[in-house]
Amino acid sequence: MTDLSTTFMGLKLKNPIIAGSSGLTGNIEEIEDLASKGAGAIILKSLFEEEIIYELEQDMQQMQGRQFVYPETFDYMETTPTKDRIRQYIELIKEAKSRVDIPVIASINCVSDQKWIYLTQEIEKAGADAIELNLFILPSDLSRTADENEKLYYSILKQVKEKTKLPVAVKISYYFSNLASTIKKLSDSGADAITLFNRFYSPDFDIDTFEIIPSNILSHQGELSMSLRWVGMMSGRVDCDIASSTGVYTGQDTIKQLLAGASAVQIVSTLYKNGSVQIKLILKELEQWMEKHNFKTIADFKGKLAQSNTVNPASYERVQFMKHFSQFIKFKK
Repeated sequence: MTDLSTTFMGLKLKNPIIAGSSGLTGNIEEIEDLASKGAGAIILKSLFEEEIIYELEQDMQQMQGRQFVYPETFDYMETTPTKDRIRQYIELIKEAKSRVDIPVIASINCVSDQKWIYLTQEIEKAGADAIELNLFILPSDLSRTADENEKLYYSILKQVKEKTKLPVAVKISYYFSNLASTIKKLSDSGADAITLFNRFYSPDFDIDTFEIIPSNILSHQGELSMSLRWVGMMSGRVDCDIASSTGVYTGQDTIKQLLAGASAVQIVSTLYKNGSVQIKLILKELEQWMEKHNFKTIADFKGKLAQSNTVNPASYERVQFMKHFSQFIKFKK
């Protein structure tokens, strides 16, 4: 009998499939559905930093418009959650924890280390099992150096870790001048897990209306190779778990990421395209493959194809490129 259970950030998961943060994890009905289909954990729809800051500013403006307000009131407003979007999010955590028996992970999409960080304490009180920080600081500010951009990631992580005892995952993009070094530094800075990679909206142009519109909202399977490469390269080189994200559609995709060394695999786009039943299909494919190769547990093959046995993973990539390219040239002749 195969055992699909695994651990991620110290959390016991019945299987490595995590329903990633999306509109599908923003209400209790769909959360229950994903859990019933076999998800090993749920990452709630992200609460955006801009939403938190906006609500704080709105409340502050309301307080400033009143007479006879004590100065201490403003201190309270700066450290207490506002009622609307934030309160709804806290309630969603509580309700999810009472309705499903799998880990519930809160998600904050953030771009700075401002006062929103206090919210991590409220998330912990609400009963969340962990927090995922979805960090993407677009390197487009000409006045900010690459080092300054990267230091902001470490600053956010450090401040959040100081506010909560919950395990904290950091979800990042590949927009770094030295991605391997950044991943290692995030691990050394206390990240309990690193998710490779987050997905962000890219702009497109409507040439008739002259408007900027979003493009490629959902990932496709062709994007699997990017995360697969970096999961394989960094597995065994960092002191935290690695989760894969983007381009995972099938059980075969999941197996590849586990072989590369991922502790868990996040799926979203395949759920939008194929429905929540896709979780069952992925798990069935994973189980059948494990039986075929006589693997009893995930640990039996996790990281089997990771590149941690090489001194320089880049050299391995170059050798593989030359090997396959030479075969292509021979074929063409």
